[in-house]
Amino acid sequence: MTQKKILVTGAMGQIGSELTEELRRRYGSENVVATDIRKPDGKLAESGPCDVLDVTDRAAVFTLIKKHEINTIYHMAAILSATGEKNPALCWNVNMNGSINIMDAAVELDLGTIIIPSSIAAFGPETPRFDTPQETILKPKTMYGVTKVCGELLGDYYVKNLGADIRGLRYPGIISSETLPGGGTTDYAVDIFYKAVEDGKYTCFVREDTMLPMMYMPDCIKATIDLAEADKENLLHCCEYNLSALSFTAANLTEEIKKHIPDFKVSYQPDFRQAIADTWPASIDDSAARQEWGWAPDWDLESTVKDMLEKLRARS
Repeated sequence: MTQKKILVTGAMGQIGSELTEELRRRYGSENVVATDIRKPDGKLAESGPCDVLDVTDRAAVFTLIKKHEINTIYHMAAILSATGEKNPALCWNVNMNGSINIMDAAVELDLGTIIIPSSIAAFGPETPRFDTPQETILKPKTMYGVTKVCGELLGDYYVKNLGADIRGLRYPGIISSETLPGGGTTDYAVDIFYKAVEDGKYTCFVREDTMLPMMYMPDCIKATIDLAEADKENLLHCCEYNLSALSFTAANLTEEIKKHIPDFKVSYQPDFRQAIADTWPASIDDSAARQEWGWAPDWDLESTVKDMLEKLRARS
């Protein structure tokens, strides 16, 4: 079996940083190259090879892949939803042209598995909100969502017509104890923990009845690597798997945190991100991922909140 030589783009991001560490634990630090628009530092730089990579620079992408003899890519570099609405042209350039460069490299350099995540942002207000099906209406209202739908369709084209092995998951909101939020609409579900521990109060930018699909980072990392390692012959929805673990309202999350911090106070002041959240699903049907590659989450709301607070308190 060929030794995996893995490239992670966007390795300084919320998911990329923890994904890189887990990949290094599994495959050996020397076999996982962490890249971002600026050179990774801290633990990432100390634990394995790092490089600077602008994914919109096609020549740089090809050069770096050849330099490190890469055969597997986790393409995590992206401009997220809230940031993308502030600069839609940048969002399109990074998310689409960056992904096209990675897909072209997969074909032209005859690479192995390529993971290019999608998102619940691919859905829109016309999509069924509860138990959102795998096959459904995709009419997003954000530039981030538009790029994710285009990425899914383009990936499917590269798989079926050009022979690439491209796989993707529609990530829900991701909760992490290790990395600060990176400009997404679901960021409240991360920031609220930090404010609970540090200040005992939080001003939430979505309504208390806003329900969105979420996932704790350990499940996110597990799902991403499990899909990459799945038998290609079993993958019928290779570029756009629905993925689910938790669904809760902002009020549900507040009440769960208050079980551990009874005096925690939350006020609700919705901003522009509320309009984005209102176009997204409340819960997801991920039966295709469960059937085709055995997906199953390990973390529920109670265990997620307990673990998050324990980890943040230990550092405070």
